[in-house]
Amino acid sequence: MKMDKRNILIVLLLIALTAVVGVPLIAKKGVHDGHRAGAAKEIYYCPMHPEFTSDRPGDCPICGMSLVKKEEAPAAESRDTMSKDRAKKILFYRHPMRPDVTSPVPNKDDMGMEYVPVYEEEDAGEGILISLEKQQSIGVKQDSVMKRRLTHQIRTVGRVAYDPELFVAQQEYLQALKVQESTKDSTIPLIKEQMGSFVEAAGQKLLLLGMSPTQIEELAAQGNPQSNLYLPLDQETVWVYMTIYEYEMSFIKEGLSVEIEAIAFPGETFEGKISAIMPVLDAMTRSVKVRAEIKNTHKLLKPDMFVNAKIQIDLGEKLAVPQDAVMDTGERKIVFVAAAENRFQARNVRLGSKAGGFYEVLEGLTSGERVVTSGNFLIDSESRLQSAISGGHQHGE
Repeated sequence: MKMDKRNILIVLLLIALTAVVGVPLIAKKGVHDGHRAGAAKEIYYCPMHPEFTSDRPGDCPICGMSLVKKEEAPAAESRDTMSKDRAKKILFYRHPMRPDVTSPVPNKDDMGMEYVPVYEEEDAGEGILISLEKQQSIGVKQDSVMKRRLTHQIRTVGRVAYDPELFVAQQEYLQALKVQESTKDSTIPLIKEQMGSFVEAAGQKLLLLGMSPTQIEELAAQGNPQSNLYLPLDQETVWVYMTIYEYEMSFIKEGLSVEIEAIAFPGETFEGKISAIMPVLDAMTRSVKVRAEIKNTHKLLKPDMFVNAKIQIDLGEKLAVPQDAVMDTGERKIVFVAAAENRFQARNVRLGSKAGGFYEVLEGLTSGERVVTSGNFLIDSESRLQSAISGGHQHGE
């Protein structure tokens, strides 16, 4: 009987001890679980590929860019935003990586990326709101639109003229002029007509070989072909042929200064001016031949020598935007203009010449405006991909 009472007493003591020690543990666990349940799950996404998300920071496996933490709006605000989005009219759907590609209905590209909706309010020009923290994380930088002195330098190659064909054409033209002069008093109209045709044809040949009308007139007045086209004579100047590619042809005109350096004489420079531009473009190289008359200092330059050439062009003072600010979609050029309260507006622009890291602005911007020069593509991605981000599939769990 005593043994039974002792066993009962031991059981009661164990129950009491369990109650004292276990309650705090259970309470602590409950609090801990409550915190875990109430804590919002952090989501990280790639700004370039928003369909990839992760629950931890890291790098995008597609492009290697650092993942960006998704900023969660308060629940009440999210519900309010969803209500507003439902109320807004969808104008069209836009490709997330190419803003110029749109669709009137929901669509996907060949890679399976979903087009994102563009709402009526979004297209109204109010701008894209990007917090300062977000701007820092995606590396946003800005610069001013202002008038700048634009200069452009063309570097190309050339050779000292060895052009027997042009020399012979000059001889033919001068000979035609002499025969025309000797027959000017002829009473036979056919002879005069034929000699006029010969002179005209010889002059056309000179034009096709790159001589300008002014140079042809000077040749006629001089009465002798230019022997330095094929012989290293003791003359003050030589002709140099240079290659100018199609994308730089707009900068070239007669009278521009040229500085050349012969490969045979490194460190020795020779100066001159552009005297003629060939009228025909080379279809294979997409270039045009330009002739310059160069002072042959110390008579060092010889026919067919290779040279390096520099042409400095002063475009004057122009309203200019940094080259890095321009997003070229192929069909249009876009810049992001910084507006008030951390907002950015996409702006279509029409641009002129590119020189020294800047574009000449013809339309779309005014002096004093601030434009995004770094992170502009990510700003566009940030605005266009919000719905794709919110509906992205989780990876890396």
